[in-house]
Amino acid sequence: MALRVTPSMMHMQLTRNLTRNLTQMQELQNQVTTGRKINKASDDPVGITYSLRYRTELASNEQYQKNVDSALSWLDFNDTVLDQAGQVLHRVKDLVVQGSNGTNPQVALDSIRDEISQLKNQLLDISNSKVNGKYVFNGQTFDKMPYDPNTPNFDPKTVVTDTGEISYAVGVGVTLPINLTGNQVFGAVGETDNVFAVLDNIMAGLTAGSQGAVSAQIGNIESRMDKILNARSEVGARVNRVELMQNRLQDLELNLTDMKSKTEDADFEKLLIESKVNESIYQASLSVGAKVISPTLVDFLR
Repeated sequence: MALRVTPSMMHMQLTRNLTRNLTQMQELQNQVTTGRKINKASDDPVGITYSLRYRTELASNEQYQKNVDSALSWLDFNDTVLDQAGQVLHRVKDLVVQGSNGTNPQVALDSIRDEISQLKNQLLDISNSKVNGKYVFNGQTFDKMPYDPNTPNFDPKTVVTDTGEISYAVGVGVTLPINLTGNQVFGAVGETDNVFAVLDNIMAGLTAGSQGAVSAQIGNIESRMDKILNARSEVGARVNRVELMQNRLQDLELNLTDMKSKTEDADFEKLLIESKVNESIYQASLSVGAKVISPTLVDFLR
């Protein structure tokens, strides 16, 4: 039995085909305008899960890179102030050697003492150095001045700085310590080479005119200079580690961005061809449809 095809059926089928072609053309044009082949979850349910994962990892990687930049800033600043402290101690050593000369009159010794007093104040300024509003030599209590001259009975050689460790997360499960405490750099309470105690002993010897007491501190100065140099070496090693992590994070960002692009981004050349083909198909459908449904009952009565 032959199926009777009515004009209504022809109209419905034509409408469905035109709608399907129009929908396909709209989807292709949407991908062309957005530059992405995934504009909603239904476009590629599997691809969207990878896309979200890549986006999450990229966001984490961005934060790690910010942490690395902050860590490098802190370490570079530490290296700068340690260099300054070393230069001050070099000058102190020169003055001590000069003051150990038994031919110096008391007036010359007093002048050397006055200069050393100023160098001590310079070291105090260095010990209270700040980066981004944080005191670098007071551990985790970086909001408090480690060597605060306004404290009652202030004596820098008796100051105990905070020993807390400041660490930055620079990767998944990777944290790096970046700080040095004031006692590590300038000497702890009771250490013979505590720089502030050494300077006080030198000034006392110069005031008393005792060249022997002054020259006895040369070894302590050299010991503290070596410790500051070792601290700079430690800072340099940390800088190298952080820079390696920085390069690794940059490479990871490139890889994640590339994988995200392959998952999300559209192939423009392919899209433009498909869009043009689909547009031609749609126009042809309209043309054929106009010819198919144009006859009416009046046309048959002619």
